[in-house]
Amino acid sequence: MDGNLYFGATNQTAFMDDRLHPDGQEPGILHALLPVLVLVGLLVLNVLFFGDMATSGANQIALIIAAAVAAVMGLMLKVPLAHMIEGVVHSIMSAMNAILILLLIGALAGTWLISGVVPAMIYYGLQILNPTIFLFAACIICAVVSLATGSSWSTVATVGIALLGIGQAMGVNEGWIAGAIISGAYFGDKMSPMSDTTNLAPAMAGTDLFTHIRYMVLTTVPSMVITLLLFLFIGFFHMPEVSPENMNALGNAIHQSFHINIFLFIVPAVVIWMIIKKADPITALLIGSLLGGVVAII
Repeated sequence: MDGNLYFGATNQTAFMDDRLHPDGQEPGILHALLPVLVLVGLLVLNVLFFGDMATSGANQIALIIAAAVAAVMGLMLKVPLAHMIEGVVHSIMSAMNAILILLLIGALAGTWLISGVVPAMIYYGLQILNPTIFLFAACIICAVVSLATGSSWSTVATVGIALLGIGQAMGVNEGWIAGAIISGAYFGDKMSPMSDTTNLAPAMAGTDLFTHIRYMVLTTVPSMVITLLLFLFIGFFHMPEVSPENMNALGNAIHQSFHINIFLFIVPAVVIWMIIKKADPITALLIGSLLGGVVAII
């Protein structure tokens, strides 16, 4: 997890303390809660009326309405509009690192797909992974990669994309696949000595890194064990039947549509190597996207 997110939030708090109420007025409990309550209420209504389609526009409108309510509260407290706009810009800037990572994940997924990197992962994954233990294996793989790199986002953006494609090809529920990928990625991020947040927490608390990790083991490892047992239970008793013929047919279709070879794994290997060497995640994802584009052209 990128530590810049933490420092962005800290800077935002300092900004709010210095600029939000220049004339000394402080919001009451109603002023503070009303925008949040409006947002929660609108989101609940969106889910009730639109279901899964709520993310296609209704939720964005809810966010805009809640922001408008917050602006009205600010004007009632005599906060200048220019200061509120400046606060909006500052908030966006504090989250810019996360926004860029999300944009680059989309670019990386696209270039890796058209270049054959993701299809190659799916092709070989179908030959190696058994549907019964797929969720269990996906969680373990993401945990190991995240533990080595110290970054959950980069893990999801690389091996997570391939595992999602493999699981979909096997007919596994997408929610289960996402749960396995995210569970493993966040476990590795939390326990990795290379993770920014894992180093930040003991530094702020005045203890050493490995004492912090040792105490996290008491809660995190049992949670991970329970999660893995749950994935094994799902795999043995609730996994859809996939015939070998269908999997072979899918593998043949992938092989006919893309130039599948082992050298395609150089691209994700470079990205993972950069992350292990503590390169900036944005730089690593950008280079991964560019390499995917170059491979697609070649």
